[in-house]
Amino acid sequence: MILALLITGAVGGFLSGFFGVGGGIIMVPLLMMWAKFDQRRASATSLAAIVPTSIVGALTYASQHQVDWLVAAIVAVGAIIGAPLGSRLLRILPIKLVTWIFVTLMVVEAVRLLFVGDTSHDRIPMNALAIMGLIGLGIIMGIASGMLGIGGGVIAVPVFMSAFGLSPLLAKGTSLLAMIPTAIAGTIPNFRAHIVSLRDGAIVGVAAVAASFGGVAVAFLLPADVSAQLFGGLLLIVAIHTAYRTIKTKKN
Repeated sequence: MILALLITGAVGGFLSGFFGVGGGIIMVPLLMMWAKFDQRRASATSLAAIVPTSIVGALTYASQHQVDWLVAAIVAVGAIIGAPLGSRLLRILPIKLVTWIFVTLMVVEAVRLLFVGDTSHDRIPMNALAIMGLIGLGIIMGIASGMLGIGGGVIAVPVFMSAFGLSPLLAKGTSLLAMIPTAIAGTIPNFRAHIVSLRDGAIVGVAAVAASFGGVAVAFLLPADVSAQLFGGLLLIVAIHTAYRTIKTKKN
């Protein structure tokens, strides 16, 4: 069990640093496959592990001046509102429905990464409309975080680039910073509802933190379009595998 948690954390942590996501979109299916967690327990454990991973990842990007602190703070306001709602949905929705929502999110993001090029541009001035948009993004990010056990980076990073004009590296660093309060806000109600083991989350989180440094290093070396396409391909593979396992389980 401990080995499965450590390997899951290492894989998720590397991808977290590399792609600017929490790593949950990979850790959740790995926890289901290797640690034999159900969707609900896997999502809650992944979200707890994202707390230390996102802290270290954000600080690493910040050391290279690749974090927009104001944008992250505004998004965090919405995320703190959305995360407890997502955690509640995780507790009350049927496991199968949560799983298919997770699969759908992975497919949509995989298609976007594989077939839509980099649309980032110069930063836009901060105004009332932009602030409202960032808070709305945070709410969506928080709901997805609490319900699916992801940090929300797969939602935030592309929106930061296409809608708010952040460069790929800046979008990744800002996404990781915004995830910190998001993951905390989602983990607290999960802990109170007794659906997450902080011990399991800590084991996954320690491995993820150690591996995240390598992911960040690779992110600064590879072209943004290459890393995006690699991530898109990985998400598609994970989505197909998760869907297959869900259908197979239903038949059995």
